Amino acid sequence: MTKIVDLVTNLVSPIAEKRGDELVDVEYVKEQNQYYLRIYVDRGESGIDIEEIAALSEMVSEELDKLNPDPFTEPYMLELSSPGLERPIKNERDWEKAVNKYIHVACYQKIDGQKAFDGTLLSKDDDKITLKIKIKTRTKELEIPVGAIANARFAIEF
Repeated sequence: MTKIVDLVTNLVSPIAEKRGDELVDVEYVKEQNQYYLRIYVDRGESGIDIEEIAALSEMVSEELDKLNPDPFTEPYMLELSSPGLERPIKNERDWEKAVNKYIHVACYQKIDGQKAFDGTLLSKDDDKITLKIKIKTRTKELEIPVGAIANARFAIEF
Protein backbone atom coordinates (compact mmCIF):
# COMPACT_ATOMS: atom_id res chain seq x y z
CA MET A 1 0.00 0.00 0.00
CA THR A 2 2.96 2.31 0.58
CA LYS A 3 3.86 1.94 -3.09
CA ILE A 4 0.39 3.15 -4.12
CA VAL A 5 0.49 6.07 -1.66
CA ASP A 6 3.89 7.15 -3.02
CA LEU A 7 2.71 6.79 -6.63
CA VAL A 8 -0.46 8.81 -6.00
CA THR A 9 1.47 11.45 -4.03
CA ASN A 10 3.89 11.92 -6.94
CA LEU A 11 0.99 12.07 -9.41
CA VAL A 12 -1.27 14.45 -7.48
CA SER A 13 1.28 16.83 -5.95
CA PRO A 14 2.17 18.66 -9.19
CA ILE A 15 -1.51 18.85 -10.21
CA ALA A 16 -2.41 20.42 -6.87
CA GLU A 17 0.56 22.80 -6.89
CA LYS A 18 -0.27 24.01 -10.40
CA ARG A 19 -3.71 25.06 -9.08
CA GLY A 20 -2.26 26.73 -5.99
CA ASP A 21 -3.35 23.88 -3.73
CA GLU A 22 -1.35 21.89 -1.21
CA LEU A 23 -1.43 18.10 -1.10
CA VAL A 24 -1.74 17.41 2.63
CA ASP A 25 -1.97 13.62 2.76
CA VAL A 26 -2.79 10.46 0.82
CA GLU A 27 -4.25 7.31 2.37
CA TYR A 28 -5.01 3.98 0.74
CA VAL A 29 -6.96 1.80 3.15
CA LYS A 30 -9.28 -1.18 3.23
CA GLU A 31 -12.40 -0.82 5.34
CA GLN A 32 -15.00 -3.59 5.46
CA ASN A 33 -14.03 -5.22 2.13
CA GLN A 34 -13.85 -1.86 0.32
CA TYR A 35 -10.66 -0.01 -0.66
CA TYR A 36 -10.54 3.78 -0.32
CA LEU A 37 -8.05 6.18 -1.86
CA ARG A 38 -8.32 9.33 0.24
CA ILE A 39 -6.59 12.49 -0.88
CA TYR A 40 -6.54 15.54 1.38
CA VAL A 41 -5.87 18.96 -0.14
CA ASP A 42 -5.91 22.50 1.17
CA ARG A 43 -5.40 26.02 -0.12
CA GLY A 44 -3.57 28.48 2.10
CA GLU A 45 -5.28 30.38 4.89
CA SER A 46 -8.58 30.66 3.01
CA GLY A 47 -9.05 26.91 2.69
CA ILE A 48 -10.54 25.08 -0.27
CA ASP A 49 -14.23 24.98 -1.14
CA ILE A 50 -16.34 22.11 -2.44
CA GLU A 51 -16.36 23.32 -6.06
CA GLU A 52 -12.55 23.45 -6.10
CA ILE A 53 -12.38 19.96 -4.59
CA ALA A 54 -14.83 18.65 -7.21
CA ALA A 55 -12.76 20.15 -10.05
CA LEU A 56 -9.54 18.70 -8.63
CA SER A 57 -11.25 15.33 -8.15
CA GLU A 58 -12.08 15.20 -11.86
CA MET A 59 -8.49 16.02 -12.82
CA VAL A 60 -7.04 13.43 -10.43
CA SER A 61 -9.52 10.76 -11.54
CA GLU A 62 -8.55 11.29 -15.19
CA GLU A 63 -4.84 10.98 -14.37
CA LEU A 64 -5.38 7.85 -12.25
CA ASP A 65 -7.28 6.25 -15.14
CA LYS A 66 -4.26 6.81 -17.42
CA LEU A 67 -1.85 4.83 -15.20
CA ASN A 68 -0.47 1.84 -17.06
CA PRO A 69 0.01 -0.69 -15.66
CA ASP A 70 -2.85 -0.08 -13.25
CA PRO A 71 -1.39 -0.25 -9.71
CA PHE A 72 -4.81 -0.92 -8.20
CA THR A 73 -5.55 -4.64 -8.09
CA GLU A 74 -9.00 -4.09 -6.57
CA PRO A 75 -11.77 -1.55 -7.22
CA TYR A 76 -11.55 1.49 -4.93
CA MET A 77 -13.49 4.59 -3.97
CA LEU A 78 -11.73 7.90 -4.66
CA GLU A 79 -12.35 10.51 -1.97
CA LEU A 80 -10.94 14.04 -2.11
CA SER A 81 -11.52 16.41 0.77
CA SER A 82 -10.12 19.17 2.90
CA PRO A 83 -8.16 17.96 5.92
CA GLY A 84 -10.54 19.96 8.12
CA LEU A 85 -9.86 22.33 10.98
CA GLU A 86 -8.20 19.62 13.06
CA ARG A 87 -5.82 18.51 10.35
CA PRO A 88 -2.86 16.34 11.32
CA ILE A 89 0.61 17.82 11.72
CA LYS A 90 2.84 15.44 9.78
CA ASN A 91 5.88 17.24 8.39
CA GLU A 92 8.13 20.25 8.93
CA ARG A 93 5.94 22.47 6.78
CA ASP A 94 2.94 21.61 8.97
CA TRP A 95 4.94 22.32 12.13
CA GLU A 96 5.96 25.73 10.73
CA LYS A 97 2.30 26.56 10.07
CA ALA A 98 1.40 25.42 13.59
CA VAL A 99 3.65 27.91 15.41
CA ASN A 100 1.45 30.25 17.49
CA LYS A 101 -1.57 28.03 16.78
CA TYR A 102 -3.55 25.87 19.19
CA ILE A 103 -2.71 22.17 18.79
CA HIS A 104 -3.26 18.76 20.36
CA VAL A 105 -0.23 16.54 21.01
CA ALA A 106 -0.42 12.85 21.98
CA CYS A 107 2.72 11.24 23.43
CA TYR A 108 3.90 7.65 23.59
CA GLN A 109 4.57 7.90 27.32
CA LYS A 110 3.45 10.18 30.13
CA ILE A 111 5.13 13.54 30.57
CA ASP A 112 4.26 15.35 33.81
CA GLY A 113 1.65 12.63 34.43
CA GLN A 114 -0.16 13.04 31.09
CA LYS A 115 0.00 11.50 27.62
CA ALA A 116 -1.97 14.23 25.82
CA PHE A 117 -1.72 18.01 25.81
CA ASP A 118 -3.62 20.89 24.25
CA GLY A 119 -1.94 24.26 23.96
CA THR A 120 -0.34 26.91 21.80
CA LEU A 121 2.80 25.84 19.97
CA LEU A 122 5.48 28.39 20.81
CA SER A 123 8.37 26.79 18.93
CA LYS A 124 9.76 23.63 17.37
CA ASP A 125 13.31 22.61 16.66
CA ASP A 126 14.94 19.31 15.70
CA ASP A 127 14.79 17.97 19.25
CA LYS A 128 11.69 19.37 20.94
CA ILE A 129 8.54 21.44 20.79
CA THR A 130 7.58 24.08 23.33
CA LEU A 131 3.89 24.22 24.13
CA LYS A 132 2.09 26.83 26.24
CA ILE A 133 -0.55 24.91 28.17
CA LYS A 134 -3.21 25.98 30.66
CA ILE A 135 -3.39 24.36 34.07
CA LYS A 136 -6.57 25.60 35.72
CA THR A 137 -6.02 29.37 35.91
CA ARG A 138 -2.31 29.54 35.08
CA THR A 139 -0.22 28.88 32.03
CA LYS A 140 2.96 26.86 31.78
CA GLU A 141 5.53 26.26 29.07
CA LEU A 142 6.12 22.56 28.49
CA GLU A 143 8.94 21.09 26.42
CA ILE A 144 8.14 17.80 24.69
CA PRO A 145 10.89 15.80 22.94
CA VAL A 146 10.05 15.25 19.26
CA GLY A 147 10.73 11.53 19.67
CA ALA A 148 8.05 11.32 22.38
CA ILE A 149 5.28 12.60 20.08
CA ALA A 150 2.96 9.87 18.79
CA ASN A 151 0.86 12.33 16.76
CA ALA A 152 -0.16 15.96 16.64
CA ARG A 153 -2.96 17.92 15.04
CA PHE A 154 -4.42 21.39 14.93
CA ALA A 155 -7.15 21.81 17.55
CA ILE A 156 -10.03 24.13 18.30
CA GLU A 157 -9.66 26.11 21.51
CA PHE A 158 -12.76 26.33 23.67
